[in-house]
Amino acid sequence: MTVKVGILGASGYTGGELVRILSRHEGVEITHITSQRFAGQTMGAIFPHLQGVLDLTCQPMDVDRAAEVCELVFCALPHVTSMEVVPALLEKGLKVVDLSADFRLRDADIYAEWYGKAHLAPGLLSKAAYGLPELNRASIKVARLVANPGCYPTSVQLALAPLLAAGLIETDGMVVDSKSGASGAGRAPAQGTLYTEVSDGFKSYKMTGHRHTPEIEQELARIAGEDLTIRFTPHLLPQIRGIFSTCYVRPKEMLSLDEWRKVYDDFYASEPFVQLALEGASPATGNVRGSNRCDLGVFPDPRSGWLTVLSVIDNLVKGASGQAVQNMNLMCGFEETLGLSQAPLFP
Repeated sequence: MTVKVGILGASGYTGGELVRILSRHEGVEITHITSQRFAGQTMGAIFPHLQGVLDLTCQPMDVDRAAEVCELVFCALPHVTSMEVVPALLEKGLKVVDLSADFRLRDADIYAEWYGKAHLAPGLLSKAAYGLPELNRASIKVARLVANPGCYPTSVQLALAPLLAAGLIETDGMVVDSKSGASGAGRAPAQGTLYTEVSDGFKSYKMTGHRHTPEIEQELARIAGEDLTIRFTPHLLPQIRGIFSTCYVRPKEMLSLDEWRKVYDDFYASEPFVQLALEGASPATGNVRGSNRCDLGVFPDPRSGWLTVLSVIDNLVKGASGQAVQNMNLMCGFEETLGLSQAPLFP
């Protein structure tokens, strides 16, 4: 079986990663790519590292054209823009994996509060499957629209899901300290992500208003079965790729290190992309670079009574395009790991 797929917004970092990953996927054929900014140019001209990988030219956005040549579309468009296009794609009978935030939140009012615009397709919010396969595999398999999670929310949910699902930690007072490589800000030029602004420095940003906050709270609350609030602080790392989330939580009962590790080993025993770092080792972004992997570490501190969980992913792969392909595999009946088995790049 070969599925014909399109990539809308192929000239961004996530679009480029989709082409790189899908070029090794034996079950798909990329039949359509779009870019408003680079219409008429090949992927090799936009991304020299993809020269010779895909012999297609970027087209302007055209839903009718996508429907003619595609069965499934990856929507790698900016937030707010995506919800203008996705309803029409669904009406044409296409399956959609949306990499924006437009269909991640269940409440249209919360979306408007955090994204500054009323949602144009609120009726789809309850119909979109939230695309974190390790937690929502069943709903993804039967979905026509999958909302691919954000990079920060992916790292945090995978870190805390085993603890919340088992009721092992308090749901108040959770602190999440996360760091991202500069590619997380996208490819459009911006002063804050210039080399001279990022290199040799380390800074926090959006201390109280990062848009991933309601997504993290929504999904952690679903796992815990109760409303909750987190203290989330994002930082910008002086590197290209990677998410490093440090989560501080209070256990209801302090277990031994072996017992905490068993909680994670049991929860993720059958998951191909999630693993605990070796005992005594700390997860590092350099160990997952270019892969669809999430590496975790759990560190109890009996002296303070806190538990620290570390989570690392590549923001462009497990945090975006790799996870999107993982979702596509589930939607189309492929082996979930197909096209995603590449080991991390090191150094």
